[in-house]
Amino acid sequence: MSTQQFILFLNLGGGEVVIILFVILLLFGGKGIPSIAKTLGKGIREFKDATGSIQKDIQNSTSGITEQVNEHIQEVKKEIEKE
Repeated sequence: MSTQQFILFLNLGGGEVVIILFVILLLFGGKGIPSIAKTLGKGIREFKDATGSIQKDIQNSTSGITEQVNEHIQEVKKEIEKE
């Protein structure tokens, strides 16, 4: 998700984003913003890694089910062909 899509997702306009950035600048100063951005980036990266891991676990657990379903489909096809 790009930054523009994220902002649209939150339903924020350009003026609102500018006000939020201004408040952040006032609260943390120019020197604090890079550390905040770095921490936020790490958090987002960890979240993406965790979701990727969960997706892999789900795919691995469902792959056995998919194979079983395909085997049953093949058995049914063989039974139909016999008749």
